[in-house]
Amino acid sequence: MASVLCVCLLAAAAGAAATSPGRLVPYDLLYADGVRAYFARDWGRAAELLQRALHSYAGLRAARRACRAACRREATFLGEPPGAGHWEAALFGPVLQRADCLQHCLGQRLGAAPSAHRASHAIRRDFEQREPYNYLQVAFFQLKKLDQAVSAAHTFFVANPQHLQMREDMEKYRRMSGVRTDNFRDLEATPHWEAYESGVQHYDADEYLQAVARLEESLTAALSALEECRALCEGPLEEDEEEMQPGLYEAIAAHYIQVLKCRQQCVLEIATKPGRISATEDFIPSHFDLLQFAYDQVGNQALAAECAASYLLFYPMDEPMLEKMKQYHTELGEDTAVTARENIQHYIQRSLMEKKLIYYAVEHLGGTFNDPDLWTPVELIPENLKEKHREDQEKQKQETLDVEEVEKRGPLPFEGVAVVMDSQQMNGTQRVVFDRVLTESECKDLLRLTKAAGEAGDSYRARRSPHTPHERYEGLTILKAMQLAQDGDVDWRDAKLFLQASEKSRKIIEAYFSPGKKLHFSFTHLVCRTAIDEKQEGRMDLSHPVHVDNCLLDPEGQECWREPPAYVYRDYSGILYLNDDFQGGGLFFTEMDTVTVTAEVRPKCGRLVAFSSGKENPHGVWAVSQGRRCAVALWYTHSQEHAEQERVKAEELMKQRDLEQGRSDGEKYPGTDRSSRSSSQSPVPNSGARPTSWGRKPGSDGTQHPKQLRARDEF
Repeated sequence: MASVLCVCLLAAAAGAAATSPGRLVPYDLLYADGVRAYFARDWGRAAELLQRALHSYAGLRAARRACRAACRREATFLGEPPGAGHWEAALFGPVLQRADCLQHCLGQRLGAAPSAHRASHAIRRDFEQREPYNYLQVAFFQLKKLDQAVSAAHTFFVANPQHLQMREDMEKYRRMSGVRTDNFRDLEATPHWEAYESGVQHYDADEYLQAVARLEESLTAALSALEECRALCEGPLEEDEEEMQPGLYEAIAAHYIQVLKCRQQCVLEIATKPGRISATEDFIPSHFDLLQFAYDQVGNQALAAECAASYLLFYPMDEPMLEKMKQYHTELGEDTAVTARENIQHYIQRSLMEKKLIYYAVEHLGGTFNDPDLWTPVELIPENLKEKHREDQEKQKQETLDVEEVEKRGPLPFEGVAVVMDSQQMNGTQRVVFDRVLTESECKDLLRLTKAAGEAGDSYRARRSPHTPHERYEGLTILKAMQLAQDGDVDWRDAKLFLQASEKSRKIIEAYFSPGKKLHFSFTHLVCRTAIDEKQEGRMDLSHPVHVDNCLLDPEGQECWREPPAYVYRDYSGILYLNDDFQGGGLFFTEMDTVTVTAEVRPKCGRLVAFSSGKENPHGVWAVSQGRRCAVALWYTHSQEHAEQERVKAEELMKQRDLEQGRSDGEKYPGTDRSSRSSSQSPVPNSGARPTSWGRKPGSDGTQHPKQLRARDEF
């Protein structure tokens, strides 16, 4: 909503923006006007304004970089520096001169006061995430400029690979006639990443001459990008919301430390490939590790030694590299001086100086600092911060593992389904909670299925739970549901929904945890647990004791034995909840000791909790103390030989039923035959090369349109 308000306010100002020669119109005003033209379906004007906005954004960044570099070298505008007799004059004189230089330089380059180019955080985020290209690709498509549409779409998709709509759009573009492979180019490509990945490929293929050339190119471009990023750190102070405003020196210190922290984080920015969440670990040092070996392989021991010496600046106690240095000294002669590269010496010295200042500020003025470098010497960190530093490093490693887990996932195959808790929020690994997998009406239909099955007699008889004497337990398999439907004991549509809901859950879990590797059903069970009212007093047990789904848990030995009778072939587990009108019955995860609770999940209609079935996820169910708790329990395996055979028979019965009902038109599962169950359907892309509905503003009328290319709905 904030983005909409920003765009609306800026759009009004954009129309009146002057375009005098030499003036760079603020990019946020152009962007707002471009978005307004987009929703007015004025495709030509939208494309022009959005391109101008991107050009202005790039021009502003270039001006800031150039002026900050120039003002370090050029003469000042305030005359001779003041005498060094007074410390304030010595300190603030150069500061004022630098500020004057920057104002003058930027004013000349931009044609207006620099303050006119301060965009809101929401607009800056859109440009960082390449959002204008999302609008541009639709505008170009409508203008029949297919090559430019594809390039804009690809540029957006590179930075947003999890964007489901754009993924579908890219597939459509690939199928279109007239689209060439070279149209899929990244208009915002960072040179060092292309060179780095090419260099690593040559390195892995033992093509060391080519590897050396590309890695050197990557290193040069990466260090250049690092300097540009550092220059852009010298922006305005990020305002805090504290009522007490700092004094002169506190304000200067706070702003300066903000700039230093930003500069330190630049190494993560250049080490993070567009579209990725986590940075490549030790990005700069890794260049020298690879180059050292590659130069050695092509017989250039002098440069190999130089790269080894440069690497040792980061890790001076690295034993394998120290051994290589001894070897190089022997080969080159003990009298041959081997030194690290001068620019890397400067890089290390500058970084350590900044770290010292930041750690001093953290120790004495408060605040936090997440050091981006693994190579920071421990002795640099103040004694009282070392323990915190170690904890932060461990946390960072865990977050990196979690991020890598996220990056392996594909997009969810159903719109509307939302991740409400992930592994990090649940204090574990390979855990997730989804909401809105089922609608309220679908939950009611499945609950009706359990009731009808219970009334059918022996097939779904309530019995005492195998886990506790305080609850009754009812279970219905997927095949039994179809057989009951065949006998007329339950509604066919409810049985079919059971099949569809479980398949929808499988697709979601496969896309999230196992993209590209098929998950097969191992077992599907619709289960209800009902509290026995007269047996709740003094109850101390659980509805389901703590266990692991594919191994035998030994809490005392802190082990889990993956051997029969455990279901050792199970890889992932899921629970799809149908109701919440009961007391207790929540799912919880523990440590291996089965006692330390790490996370809890409260059941509700349409909520799906999923997790890996191994020893990393011991779990249990709290006692159901009142009412009836129903859910679909799901287990999955990568092993096709252990796939659920009853499900195959159930699907055959459903297909046979469809044929008998005259549905020989090729309906595929999962599908639906009632509008109330539309949320169980997977989105189906448009067929054909040029769907006319692309670019239609969502919700412009009351009819339902096919999938369309469009920008995010926030606008």
